[in-house]
Amino acid sequence: MSKAAGKLKSLKKTVDRVTHTTKLKTNIPAGMAAAGPPLGPMLGQRAINIAAFCKDFNTKTAEMKEGVPLPCRISMNSDRSYDLVIHHPPATFFLKQAAGIQRGTMTPGREVAGMITLKHLYEIAEIKIQDPPNALITMQQMCEMLIGIARTCGIKVVRHLDSTEYAQFLEERKVIVEDQRRELQEKREAKMLRTG
Repeated sequence: MSKAAGKLKSLKKTVDRVTHTTKLKTNIPAGMAAAGPPLGPMLGQRAINIAAFCKDFNTKTAEMKEGVPLPCRISMNSDRSYDLVIHHPPATFFLKQAAGIQRGTMTPGREVAGMITLKHLYEIAEIKIQDPPNALITMQQMCEMLIGIARTCGIKVVRHLDSTEYAQFLEERKVIVEDQRRELQEKREAKMLRTG
């Protein structure tokens, strides 16, 4: 055997095995992973032990507030084991929590659903910049990205926010949201009457 063939043989032993499967990207509520749909079928397709995964995920997220959506990246190994990476909650979740609203606006740019201060925005950016996908982003870029996300949710970023004025704004906003829900329900019912 020649020296080159011997080197190739030893090189094959040292090279790690390449996995060609894609990572599973999904949002799972903290402490609420269950074997049922939609999570169960996604894991079953990739031959992951569903019960063990749910138990593992729920123990890792036990100290978090239950129901908080957590973006997860699951990569499968050839021996049916998996690597689970849990990121911080989505930016929209943090922005809505900081603004004190349940949902964003239906028409971004035309109406304001809530307001947050620059301090809130910076604190959210400090949390989100720790996620692995944001490792190469500067703090300024992260803040600019969050301002864009806030704008699409209908959340206005201000320098100073008076608590009494904002509480009054939220009360007025509740009435508008109820009217919008009523309109949507009427449209759904009218559509059901046409098709039925």
